[in-house]
Amino acid sequence: MAVKVLVPTALQKFTQNQATIECGGANIKELLESLESNCPGIKARLCDEQGNPRRFLNLYVNSEDIRFLDGVETSLNDGDEVSIVPAVAGG
Repeated sequence: MAVKVLVPTALQKFTQNQATIECGGANIKELLESLESNCPGIKARLCDEQGNPRRFLNLYVNSEDIRFLDGVETSLNDGDEVSIVPAVAGG
């Protein structure tokens, strides 16, 4: 199963400067593990010590925020698109 992952510019140093990569996984948790095996070091930037996505990071599956779905247990299907979006704040 292939899932397309959209990687923000700040993390592309882990993906050999690729903005889009394909990984596998039945859910977000497995996708993060697959992403780490393909791009060593990226998971530490995406997840906290417990393996959960960092608070300042938003993950979307087909434009749906995983916080409003099943979190890291959100199921993935072949052809899904996962966007990694760093939170932006300011004033």
